[in-house]
Amino acid sequence: MNYSLRKSLFVLTSIALLSCSQEQKAEDGWTELFNGKDLSGWKVVAGTAPYEVVNGEIIGTSVAGSPNTFLITEATYGDFILELDLKVEDVTSNSGVMARGQFDPAAREGKGLVFGYQIEADPTERAWSGGIYDEARRGWLYPLELNPEAKTAFKMGEYNHYRIEAIGDELKTWINGQEVAYVVDDMDKTGFIGLQVHSIRDSTQAGRKTYFKNVKIQTENLQSQAFKKDLPVVSNSLNTLTEYEKAMGWRLLFNGQNSEGWRGAKKETFPESGWNVA
Repeated sequence: MNYSLRKSLFVLTSIALLSCSQEQKAEDGWTELFNGKDLSGWKVVAGTAPYEVVNGEIIGTSVAGSPNTFLITEATYGDFILELDLKVEDVTSNSGVMARGQFDPAAREGKGLVFGYQIEADPTERAWSGGIYDEARRGWLYPLELNPEAKTAFKMGEYNHYRIEAIGDELKTWINGQEVAYVVDDMDKTGFIGLQVHSIRDSTQAGRKTYFKNVKIQTENLQSQAFKKDLPVVSNSLNTLTEYEKAMGWRLLFNGQNSEGWRGAKKETFPESGWNVA
């Protein structure tokens, strides 16, 4: 076989292998947000806690005198399914994952402020991991008192697998395969993905680490994973039900538009005075 023919066959084989690889990636549908080697595509904002890559893990370390520090994606995302693994090594190392996060660089006298939806990592006895918190804005949207069975999902000192769905106005979370939180809210349509190192109370808590790995996202052909249990849905959308709530047997008694289905006590119709729909 001459040199030209061997070279042609090599090029054709390489193209074929590359094509197969690209097709497999497209079928899988996941994009790796962390390459396992460095922090390309990410940046640190709002605090001074350092992030580094060691042995394929992102490690954030708490420091004294810093507010909450976030490692955020340079890209922003609308609808997505996000999965990652997160480990906390100390009960003081509160952490979380920003979904559709927002950043105001001018806030706090130019130091910047991260705000928006945060999926909690809570190693304390409260155990609200997987709950949804509105960072630096409205506070708790979905505390785990609404779903106390999920308090045992998070494992201290171990990697925990997070699944976060942000599709339309719906935010849903899982930890280690367990259903945790369900919120319907339309405040933020797009934003970044962020990893948090929380501020600390005193210098004795400095040096404690939080670990992240296997950070990946889907943004196309999203297949929402249905909740199987009848869990509370926190909805900021007035007088509506999710398809999940309907499937669980819930129905609206008030349609938000008129008095249909209601009557006055000892009456056959809605009261002529004293009550109105507005």
